[in-house]
Amino acid sequence: MRIAITDGLHPDAIAKLLAESGGDVAELEPDALGDSGDTPIVALIVRSRTKVTAEMVASLPSLRVVGRAGVGVDNIDLDAATKAGVRVVNAPRASTHSVVELTMAHLLASARFLAPSDRAMRDGRWIKKQAKGTELAGKRLGLVGYGRIARGVAAVATALGMEVHAYDPYLPEGVDIAPAVQMHAELDDLFRTCTHVSLHCGLSPETHHMVDAHRLALMPKVGADGVACGAHVVNCARGGLIDEDAAATALTDGTLSTLSLDVFEHEPVAADHPLLSHERFSGTPHIGASTHEAQRRVGMDIADAVLETLATGTCPTVVNRDVL
Repeated sequence: MRIAITDGLHPDAIAKLLAESGGDVAELEPDALGDSGDTPIVALIVRSRTKVTAEMVASLPSLRVVGRAGVGVDNIDLDAATKAGVRVVNAPRASTHSVVELTMAHLLASARFLAPSDRAMRDGRWIKKQAKGTELAGKRLGLVGYGRIARGVAAVATALGMEVHAYDPYLPEGVDIAPAVQMHAELDDLFRTCTHVSLHCGLSPETHHMVDAHRLALMPKVGADGVACGAHVVNCARGGLIDEDAAATALTDGTLSTLSLDVFEHEPVAADHPLLSHERFSGTPHIGASTHEAQRRVGMDIADAVLETLATGTCPTVVNRDVL
């Protein structure tokens, strides 16, 4: 049997798969998966680049498990996998700390205009007066979603003196809500309350472009401490949650003060993307989980999940538990 890896994996995780699977482990391009010869592919490990479509699942009749080395599984056709009897597993915990840190980095950088200041200095401009920022302390941070990463952001933001609010209509029972976090029943109410908003939810038809012109216009520009700090949005979750055209317009007309994105609706981002010309836009190329520590953790976690599923038929991180 063969375990196929299409988007790379930490060497320690590959070594673990080789040592414990009793089969072959191969790094392949997605379009080469069908050419497995006499060695059937029983497991496929992907990241966000590979799209596991219904056609791909159908082309791999021996496939038993798809491992997503990361959290989101919106690049995998779960219905097709379920109908084919293929388990889908992920590694939801491995990148948590790395994404928390990147989110806070974007929040801090936007409040102090680090990216515009750097670009100005490279252009020979000294914009000390224009780059007067504000503190995060005393401001209201809204978290859209209250999963592991959002809870980590909430803890750091609270330590910095922010007032934290959250919205999550799908929060499972039994999840501890920090005493300092105020939950909202309506998303519009969260935007109406918070000067800073960070997204921490998955992409679905319901959440696609959930941050639109209407919601951006709701955001106040004065913090809980009375300081005129502007309106700031950060997305290190999934591309497509923000209507990027609406956000570009909001930056232009001043509705939005800064926008910081690690994820985009279409990646990689084209050089002529309208956001790239905005002085107060800051972007990173989908690097939320791109730390040495997180990459090893995610590799080892997904290797464990795939090996356990191959051996027993299931594991704690199975996403589609209704597989026949």
